[in-house]
Amino acid sequence: MDETFRGFLDHLRQADELVDFHQPIDIRHIATLVDQSDKALFFHNVIGYDIPVVSGIIRTRERAMMAMGATEYLQIEERLKQGLNNPIAPERVASSPTREIVMKGDEVDLYKLPIPMSSIYDGGPMITAGVVMARDPEYGINTGIYRFMVKEKNLTGIDIVTPNNMRLFVQRALEANKPLPISISIGTHPIELLGAGFKAPLGTDEMAIAGGIRGRAVQLAACETVDVPYLADAEIVLEAEVLPTGWTQPEGRFGEFTWLMGGLHWNPVVRVKAVSMRRDAVYYSLHMPWENTWLMAPTRYAAIRQALRTAGVVVKDINMTMGGVTFWHAVISIKKQAGDGKNALLAALSVMDIKHVVVVDDDIDVFNPVEVEWAIATRVQGDRDILIVSNARGKPLDPSLAPTPHGIVPTTAKVGIDATISEGIPKERYERITYAYADTARITDYIGGKADREARKASDEVIGKLAEEIAAVLEKTPLYFTDVAERFSDYEFNAVARAVGLLHEQERLWQDPKGCLCLRNSVFAAKLPN
Repeated sequence: MDETFRGFLDHLRQADELVDFHQPIDIRHIATLVDQSDKALFFHNVIGYDIPVVSGIIRTRERAMMAMGATEYLQIEERLKQGLNNPIAPERVASSPTREIVMKGDEVDLYKLPIPMSSIYDGGPMITAGVVMARDPEYGINTGIYRFMVKEKNLTGIDIVTPNNMRLFVQRALEANKPLPISISIGTHPIELLGAGFKAPLGTDEMAIAGGIRGRAVQLAACETVDVPYLADAEIVLEAEVLPTGWTQPEGRFGEFTWLMGGLHWNPVVRVKAVSMRRDAVYYSLHMPWENTWLMAPTRYAAIRQALRTAGVVVKDINMTMGGVTFWHAVISIKKQAGDGKNALLAALSVMDIKHVVVVDDDIDVFNPVEVEWAIATRVQGDRDILIVSNARGKPLDPSLAPTPHGIVPTTAKVGIDATISEGIPKERYERITYAYADTARITDYIGGKADREARKASDEVIGKLAEEIAAVLEKTPLYFTDVAERFSDYEFNAVARAVGLLHEQERLWQDPKGCLCLRNSVFAAKLPN
């Protein structure tokens, strides 16, 4: 498969899976418009920016299949197996179209990139679709996909809370008191995203896996300011270093692949040394959680089959599922009080010949298997919430049971999964992702031709004054970045982001434990864990 990023966009357009918007559209509305759309969206005229934005390109099962050249969803896993079993090493090229425009040092300005906000609880604009390549002096190159929250015009965070190879590289650089060189390639084909997203053993070349999926070598070119390669087909490339500061900066919140808002994270910071791009570059914003889900699910099948959580007594709905032949499997939603989950399991498993029961909270639709599976994935701990009852009365028609003499009632194992939210879990862990402006920015209006009003531009002097206005508000009450952007929506989002960045640059900005922006020395500020 020899398709490029741009080739895939054309493929989607020809298949009527991509909509082009040419009217002016506020960047603050992009995420919710993508969420409302059943097609990928290409925003050619983003107010305040010279670069267009595309998002949602692999947001559905069908588009993920198209990206992999598959006709069935399970074939994506087959493509991945092909890459794992038949890797093709990357090939180096002298340069690429990504070098058509190059900004270095003081010229670097991340605020020129149209990096959208996503949910109402986001800590700031975040780069979501960057294929990150890092070099360790002993282990060589590692590739992955990580989020980068923009803090200043040349400073971001990098979200590496979870133990992985990138975190190991950063830790080793920190112990040596040296920065870790990285490249961030934005706007790459989903095949490279799939390869980068695979959690390969240390020393494995993820781009060789991508090459195996493609059936040809992935092309890499050398960065100019850091000793690490980048993806030659990328639209935009950031050359950067993870600074040896340790996990000391607050970052987030951000919508996770779980469909939930993640908490505030502590992460290292990244200094961007250069930005290069095509002359007509397109910025790709990976829409969370759906784009991540459809493409990355095949890499996590074994990992997501994990344990489950608590349930209740007052019944809301019951579904005897078709998959359980409407006989052995029950999904029950309850209006839960403490301890009701286990009691509901014990009661339901005692009924007739029911074999497997899942108990969920009353916010789960028991007739929607996706919601039930989500409840299982996010609310269950196996050692606590899976109940197995051995030697219970079975039914002879169960083919999984050994044959028994005539007249003898066979015994069976019954399994209950308590998939309700456990007591003592903080409520904010289960705040579902809510997209900013979802009540006012409607996709049908924009399809009908709606254009957003032009907001005020701001000079450096005005941005300084705006920063002080924002600081005065934050001194009184912490606000999510989206609330700040809305409160000062008379200005272009670019101006608000720069003003917030100025406060961070002045070391006045911080975040509270919920991820709201506040002033660093205020009573609201989050404290570094011991």
